[in-house]
This record gives sequence, C-alpha cells and structure tokens, in this order.
Amino acid sequence: MAKLTTAYIGLGSNLGDRQDSVRGALKMLAEAKDIKVPRTSELIETEPLGRANQPDYLNAVAEIKTTLSAEDLHKKLADIETSLGRTRKEKWSPRTIDLDLLLFGQEIINSANLTVPHREMHLRSFVLKGLCQLDADLLHPVLKESMNELAARLSGADFTLNPDLPQLVSVAGIIGVGKTTLTKKLSDLLGCKRLLEAYDKNPFLSDVYAGKKELALDSQLFFLTHRAEQLNHNALAQGQIALSDYVFDKELIYARRLLNAQQLDSYEKIYPISSTKIAAPVLVIYLTDSVQNCLQRIHKRNRPYEQKIEPQFLEDLSSDYEQLFADWKTCPVIRKQISKSDYTKDAGTDHLANQIKSYVAV
Repeated sequence: MAKLTTAYIGLGSNLGDRQDSVRGALKMLAEAKDIKVPRTSELIETEPLGRANQPDYLNAVAEIKTTLSAEDLHKKLADIETSLGRTRKEKWSPRTIDLDLLLFGQEIINSANLTVPHREMHLRSFVLKGLCQLDADLLHPVLKESMNELAARLSGADFTLNPDLPQLVSVAGIIGVGKTTLTKKLSDLLGCKRLLEAYDKNPFLSDVYAGKKELALDSQLFFLTHRAEQLNHNALAQGQIALSDYVFDKELIYARRLLNAQQLDSYEKIYPISSTKIAAPVLVIYLTDSVQNCLQRIHKRNRPYEQKIEPQFLEDLSSDYEQLFADWKTCPVIRKQISKSDYTKDAGTDHLANQIKSYVAV
C-alpha cells in the first residue's frame, strides 16, 4: 500500500478573478487522483512581494493527504497552474494562480527542480498565518520550530532574502543579558565577521557612570560615531554574514535615558544623519532575562564603571527594548529567554546558528 503523506500547499492569485482562481485550484486538487483536501485556511489578502505596481494577492494554504511522491505532486501542481492560465515570466511577476509545495511531511528535499520545505516560507506571514490556522504546532523540518513561533518572529510582515545586501545579524538586549558572549560563539560557528561594542575604548563612559552627567553627550556621540562606522553600508560586504552584539536602534534608547533635555536635543539633530548610512539587520536575535540574573553577570565580569548600575535602570531598559520590538517591521526577530535557553552549551548555540542560515542570503 502506498504511503499516505500530509503535505501543505500555498495558493496565491493576483490576476483576474482571484477568488475564483484559488477555488478552482482547490477543486482541481480535490478531484485529482491520489489527493484529498481535508482542510484549507481562510483567504488572506496581501501586498505583492518584490515588484510594485501590480494587484494585491489573495492567498490561502491547503492541507492535503496524498500517496504521490513529492516530485509527482510538484508536477501535478504545475499542471494545475498551466490549466488555469498561469504564464511563467520573471520572478515576482503577476500570475493568475501560484501553487507552492510548502511542506511534504517532515521531508527535506534539495534537488534541481524542487526544494522542500519552501525556502522562504518562514519569511511570509501570510503563509504562516494560514499554516497556523491548520496546525499551529506543526514543526518546520529544518528550523525545528513551530509555525506559531515562526509567525511570531515576523510581527505580521513579509520578507525576502536579498543577497545584494550585507547580511547583518544583530544580537539585542539589556546590559548583562549575554549579547557579546552569544555573538562570539555564533560568529565562531558561522565563520563570519563580528562587530563588538567599544565599551572599553569610550573615554567618557566611566565618568558618566560615576555621575559626571555633563559628559553624557560626549559618551553617546562616541558610541554613535563608532557604531555608524562599524555598520556603514560600505564597511560590510554584500551577501556575507556579519554579527553585531547590538542593534543600532538602541542608540535612542540610551540617549533618552542618559541625556538631559538640552543634550538630547543636540543628539537628536545628529542621529538621523548617522542612521541613514547604516546597514539594516536582516535578522535580530533579542535576548531577555531577569534583571537579577543580568546584575549577577554584570558583577561577575567586574567592569568597574558598571558596578553601580541600579536594578531600576535595567528595568527601564527592558521596558524600552520591549517597546522597540513590540511592532518591529525591519526584519524577523528571534526572541530568546536566556533563563530557558542555555547558550553556554553547544547544543543551544548550534541550534540557533543553524536557524540563522535560513534567514540570510548567502
């Protein structure tokens, strides 16, 4: 008896009667030999990816049961597309119907004609929303994360892999959460460039922590200049991974916490000039932990200027970071609670490094 496999098909249309095309494709799937369609998601309308100036898409996800092989199913999908008037042009072109084989059981297929799981499904909120409606706990065979978790990383946005950009991965979080330690481990595993904050080179920082608030603007401008140089478009190579132990957007968080009104006014006039020159991250890894645990790490590493940091300051920073990433649309965000994930152990770091590979275009 032939093996019965559960597979998931992504459907999309942005030409003609979109709803009729999607329903027609579902009908043809259900009528095909060796295929059953027990469930489908609701229709989801989305803006087109890649090319502008074309109609919005109607999308859906179908769960199917089939005895076909992945290759035969893929061919069947192409036949249905052709019968419904699909013409194949350049990438991102409009189409009457698009049928993508998203998942085929838990199989991983990389052949000349077929890649399963779909290479960018984890970057598409409309795909993940449909999959979550069908089975939110379904695991991605490569990423080993649930559809629900993958969807949460996108905040409702859709992204594409672009090898023409620097592949900057930024590790974010409050002081003492373990950003630098994780960045070093990940950069070693991935064999990529690492960009670390220049705390020990800032000549004003220790005085600011000691209470000399008149030097706070100098300290923030030192960091702003250094980070803008590190993350400058021209300093990072296209299509190559670089890991930073900070996210550039934290600049305003610290400026608003540490500067007085007059200093902040001056800083906010300079910040936009620097921010336009930096490469945006393609992925953020946002680390969280309790203030108590972060304070323990701060005391353990024993940087003299950090020893007077108060718990309330860390609480405030934590709130600021939560607000920053609450509706972040720049790139996917992998949130990791350190108390639940021990990245001092190889298994946890290896898992994260392997996931990063699916979010970068290299």
